[in-house]
This record gives sequence, structure tokens and C-alpha cells, in this order.
Amino acid sequence: MVLRKAKKRKTSLIISIALVVGFAISIGWMCRVSALNKEETYEKLKLFNAVLSKVQTQYVEEVDTEKLIYGAIDGMLKVLDPHSSFMSPDLYKEFKVEMKGSFSGLGIEITIKNGVLTVISPIEDTPAYRAGIKAGDNIVKISGESTRDMSLMDAVKLMRGQEGTQITISIMRKGLSEPMDFTITRAVIKIKSARHKILEDGYGYLRIKSFQERTSKEFKDSLDKLETGNEGLKGLILDLRNNPGGTFDQAIKVSDEFLDSGTITFTKQRVKDREREHRAHKTGKSHDYPIIILVNAGTASASEIVAGALQDNGRAIILGVQTFGKATIQTICPLEDGSALRLTIGRYYTPKGRSIQAKGITPDIVVSNMIPSVSDEEKKKIRFLREKDLKRHFEDTKEVTEKEKTPQDVKQETISDDPQLERALELLKSWYIFKKNTKVGKAS
Repeated sequence: MVLRKAKKRKTSLIISIALVVGFAISIGWMCRVSALNKEETYEKLKLFNAVLSKVQTQYVEEVDTEKLIYGAIDGMLKVLDPHSSFMSPDLYKEFKVEMKGSFSGLGIEITIKNGVLTVISPIEDTPAYRAGIKAGDNIVKISGESTRDMSLMDAVKLMRGQEGTQITISIMRKGLSEPMDFTITRAVIKIKSARHKILEDGYGYLRIKSFQERTSKEFKDSLDKLETGNEGLKGLILDLRNNPGGTFDQAIKVSDEFLDSGTITFTKQRVKDREREHRAHKTGKSHDYPIIILVNAGTASASEIVAGALQDNGRAIILGVQTFGKATIQTICPLEDGSALRLTIGRYYTPKGRSIQAKGITPDIVVSNMIPSVSDEEKKKIRFLREKDLKRHFEDTKEVTEKEKTPQDVKQETISDDPQLERALELLKSWYIFKKNTKVGKAS
């Protein structure tokens, strides 16, 4: 049900009503807490305690102490990078459910920019998708409550809820003079992170939506079906567009499936003060066919690890537009009251030592996904959100070991309803024909 209603406000950024969005999360890594023995720290903690005491005893109304403490922790993390955050017990429970690929909500990927919520993408075949929510929509109200200065976690909590219940969100988008209300019925969102299909005889398509606990297994199952259903694939298109990331180890496993040796990625942390290299090894099955990876501005974090690993090792051609540019890793630290801390603990680098932070991966072949019917003026108005647009983001560490080409180095192309997919298929077919003719020539 779609209604129109007045109100104004703006918004911009990423999260999934699946809390995975935009993170390379290493759940298995240990959360270390250093002892705070410095006198200066102790004095500041005394100051905090004094303020807390004043509020508890002198504020005009009685205040929930837990609410004050949680608010203080949340505020402390907000001065860090945009990917560090605090999760209350309820939100942490939901997060753990989401990482298993299921939650009750609307099915939207969102984020926050300058105090405003923006839709990154509706998840396919979900209530939000069917209601007509679009990428780039600004969420200005949730159940009549303004989203101005609303935290990402608070927004998620409001939009989550029991299956079958309704919620109204007010959307502002380009072309509207006033916000539009969408009344949506919540449902259990089951996210299968990998899906596949045959495009043409011998040419497979495999999409990874996000990296969850079962992604590598679902990915391998899809790959097996693609390879079993044909007399061997002639080529594969791996679609990582609008993949916001997820668990770090799953990105490593997916990359490892296509690499027999070499570096997948390496990480640096302040705590260990050393590199941790993740290397590929033979999986026992050969995938002897060319691969083209599709990427766009929504390709972030863990999905950038896969793209960077296969690009640097010469195993795949990257096609599309510049990726999101998030090269930091978060860990989840469970706390004793059931809450949890999501904390940025390290940076990752591609096999050749490139840092893509706030920059992204430059495709080998740049192809815009704009369809021919979109005018040049409309193209100019479209702006994609990336890591560099987020407040307090880390800058590139300048550890690039080789000159990277920029999107301007390659001619932009636009074809069909999905120009990137069409172009990728054309390239795979051309490569196969060339390889086949070359072999015939040598044999004669």
C-alpha cells in the first residue's frame, strides 16, 4: 500500500536490514582488551563517573542508568571510524541471527550519512523490494518518527519486528516534491547468499549477494551444479555487484576455490604489529576456465577482497565500475551483559600490496551499468555512495606497489538492459573462440 504524505528531510549511506552490510567481519579473531592503568585515563574515568552521578541524582526526572551507560558507549564509538559501533543485547541477538542468513524485517540495505538514512539496495524478493523501495531512497521517517540524527542501530531496531506486523516508512527520492509513505508488512527474510544459472550453453553465471556463515558452501554447491550440468564450463561470470561484504573467512574460502597458490590477502593490526598473510592452496578440483567478475559502487569489503585477490593473481578480469573502497576489518567482541562491540582492528591489502581504502578497486574493463535510455543529464545527477563519502573514514595508506589505472584510462560502454553482464558474456565467448581457433592453427 502506497500513500503520499508531506514532510521534508534528506538522507544518505549503507546497512542491511540484514546487519551484514559493508563489513569484513572476522568473528573468530580474539578481542583483546588492554589494561588501562595510566593515570590520565583513570582521571578521565573519574570525570565520567562524576557526570553520571550528577545525572542520576540531580536530573529533573529519574533516568535509566543502563540507558545512560549504553548511550555513553555508543557516543564513544561514534568518534572512531564509521564501521565501529555498539550493539545492545537485542541488536546483538539479531546480528547473530542475520549472519546465519535469516531475520524478520523489511529486506533493505541501508546506511547513514550526515545523520540521514539512505537505501543502498532492496533485497530481491522481499517486502521492501515488492513495495517499490529503490536504491538511493532517503528514509525520512520510520513509523512517524523522524530519522534526523538517528543511529543506524536504532533505525534497524525500529524496522525489525515480528513477522506479519506492519510498519510505515516515509521516503524522499529524486523527482518527488514531498515524501511518500510506504506501508510494508514484515516477513522472515531468508537470504541465500549464492545463486546461479546458465546464460548460454557452456557459460555460467554465479551471484554472491553477501558473505555469511554458509556462503562458501552455497557457492561451491552452485559451482558444482554449473560444472556438472555441462561438458565443462567455457567461462564463468561471478557477480559481486551490490555485495556489501560480510564474514572475512568466507571471502578467503571463495577466493581460495579459484587459486592453487599465492597470496589471497594480508592484514595488519595494531595489536600484533605484523602482517598476517592468507595464502591459497590446492582444493583438489580444477576450474580451468576464464572468469569475469562484475563489480560496482556497491561492491564492498569482503567482496572487494575476492575481487582484489583474483585480479592481482591474474585469475579473473574485473569488469564494471569503481568499487566501494572499504579495506578495514572488524571483529565482534561479546560483552558480559549480552551486548557486543563491533570494532575496527585492522586493514587488509591485496596480494600485490595495494590498499584500496577510500579508493576501491579499479576494473580492468570499465563498463557503466547505465542503460541507453538514461539521458546524459540524468547520468550526471546519479551519484554513488562510497567509503570516501563516510565521515571519519580511514584514508588510503599509500602502500600501493604498482601504478593503478583510473577509470578515465578506459572507454565507458553502455549496452542492453544489463550492459555489464552482456559485455562480460561477449568477452567470454570471444576468448573461447580465439582460444579454439588458436589451438586449431597450431595443430595444423
